Amino acid sequence: MIHKYILSWFGLLFIAIINGALRDLVYKPFLGDLLSHQISVAIGISFFGFFIWYLSKRWPLSSSSQAWRIGFMWLSMTVAFEFLFFHFVREVPWSILLHDYNILEGRVWILVLVWVTIAPRLMWRWNKN
Repeated sequence: MIHKYILSWFGLLFIAIINGALRDLVYKPFLGDLLSHQISVAIGISFFGFFIWYLSKRWPLSSSSQAWRIGFMWLSMTVAFEFLFFHFVREVPWSILLHDYNILEGRVWILVLVWVTIAPRLMWRWNKN
């Protein structure tokens, strides 16, 4: 079962790419960087929620600990991809990558990471009832 959830992370990646393209091409030119970032985070969390709900229905998790393992695995894969791919492949400086983690400046990317981590557990609990 876990291998299906590892592979399903690529579905989360696909959603993130589409969400980022939507942001950059559709509303960022009109709303600016910060507001577009915040809207994109809200949209991403919503789309991730639907996708994770679908996965939890298709491949029900067997325990709370399994759900937490998947959440932390997705968190690790997401952060590793973000920093390794964007820094070493796209050559984005560390300072720019870390900028989205500055919640004091209104950057709320961290909410996506929190959601990816806790959503499997929440869906397991929801499906259990």
